[in-house]
Amino acid sequence: MAKVIGDIVIDIERCKGCEVCIPACPHDVIALAKNVNGKGYHYAETINDKCTGCANCAIVCPDGVITVYRVKI
Repeated sequence: MAKVIGDIVIDIERCKGCEVCIPACPHDVIALAKNVNGKGYHYAETINDKCTGCANCAIVCPDGVITVYRVKI
């Protein structure tokens, strides 16, 4: 069985910090940053490398700022 490794890229300047993606992630990969973006929002960021590329975060993101990548090994 192939192992799937995932990663996400978040457009931090477009992220409004709504936090909808955080509970959607089954591996607790996402958290709000302590820093703010150019609009003054605390943006979502990855906090570990446990992403499997399930895309739950991208599906629930109301602004479509998350891109998901998956690689089968």
